[in-house]
Amino acid sequence: MRRILTVDDSTSMRQMVRATLQSAGYGVVEAADGQEALEFARDNAVDLVISDVNMPRMDGITLVGELRALPGYRLTPLLLLTTESSQEKKMEGKRAGATGWIVKPFNPAQLLTTLNKLFGTA
Repeated sequence: MRRILTVDDSTSMRQMVRATLQSAGYGVVEAADGQEALEFARDNAVDLVISDVNMPRMDGITLVGELRALPGYRLTPLLLLTTESSQEKKMEGKRAGATGWIVKPFNPAQLLTTLNKLFGTA
């Protein structure tokens, strides 16, 4: 089973993402902010990370950059799921190493289609 780390300071958003992913057969690990996610990622491998951008302690773009610096996360797909839709923020995320960008409110079917493409199961 593929394991996905979801990172968002909103409990309700984590619950919605978890429900969507679990319904499609994915294992889900959750973190409330980038710092918590990074601490988990240092000792645990996941197949994909989905992170919010605006969070306390460590934002999602910083998290992406930190994850890319870890040997086990150089090739891991890192998606940003956020209300931020400005081209400037998207470019900042891309420069940090983000694989893709999904704007909230997200469409569950669209999220799963994106994952299928990333995992080559589409």
